[in-house]
Amino acid sequence: MKPIVISMGDPAGIGPEVVLKGLAAAPEEAAGCVVLGDLAALRRAKAILAPAPLALAELGAIEEVQRLPPRCLGVLQACDLPELPAWGQVSGQAGRAAAQCIAAGAQAVLAGQARALVTAPIHKEALAASASPWAGFPGHTELLQHEAARFLGCSPEQLPVRMMLAGSGLRTVLVSIHVSLRQALDALSTDRVLQTVRIAHGALERWLGRAPRLAVAGLNPHAGEGGLFGREEIDILAPAVAQARQAGIDASGPHAPDTVFMRARQGEFDAVIALYHDQGLIPVKLLGLADGVNVTLGLPLLRTSPDHGTAFDLAGTGRADPSSFMAALRLARQLSAAPAP
Repeated sequence: MKPIVISMGDPAGIGPEVVLKGLAAAPEEAAGCVVLGDLAALRRAKAILAPAPLALAELGAIEEVQRLPPRCLGVLQACDLPELPAWGQVSGQAGRAAAQCIAAGAQAVLAGQARALVTAPIHKEALAASASPWAGFPGHTELLQHEAARFLGCSPEQLPVRMMLAGSGLRTVLVSIHVSLRQALDALSTDRVLQTVRIAHGALERWLGRAPRLAVAGLNPHAGEGGLFGREEIDILAPAVAQARQAGIDASGPHAPDTVFMRARQGEFDAVIALYHDQGLIPVKLLGLADGVNVTLGLPLLRTSPDHGTAFDLAGTGRADPSSFMAALRLARQLSAAPAP
């Protein structure tokens, strides 16, 4: 099968460490993986780990990974990093290097050289401090949307994408992501909610092999209590659910947001459509970061990532937990084996 490419993340954070640490603990998972990053940054991360992790082999092209022996991890130099940034410090050069690796990974999957991209964590402040054009992207999702749209010859607005967080028996798909809460509420519309439902339905139907059961969360306490606590459920959310059902999608709601995530975890729904970033991420992260995975829906490429950040306070200590990264890698393997849309 085609390789899976891994972007190293911010070299000042725990990204390089969790990649090497996770694959060293499960060397069979390293087979067919190529890390897109900076060789010096990865060697520095390797030096803080004990016992010695996998050997690193510099590749000239992604396909060379097929010739590597066991317990050897292929690394493709995919960024320009003049000097190694200090552990745990925001650096524009580190942000630029991380963005270059993400873009290289997206291009590799879009060009058919790889089957999936797993992204290690980046630091949004470092990305904002990097050079143009990377400084204009709030995070992974928007950067990947831009790269995919450029490949397809369309505008990012013509390629709507959504973030899904999955872990501990719960999936949430977000209507809005990296904007302020006020902006998220102002942008809430029937069309945007319906679009999210459609994107979630298409992806999950392919991966589950059946029609998914989707629950739309309410915005207000008790889902508005019939308009007593707000009319968004009546004016925006209920019409989106009705239109989705008319299109043959198994959607329901709006449900009281304080119980819908519990109901989904108990098996009543396959995913919850959450209306803004923290509404959807808090429940998943409360259940534990160890198996949490971020999946970008709507892209013409498969991308997963761990459900945590760069953990600058842990960077360089060798104590970072690679569990979420390994969950992201395993999910990428699983989903890349699903039938094409």
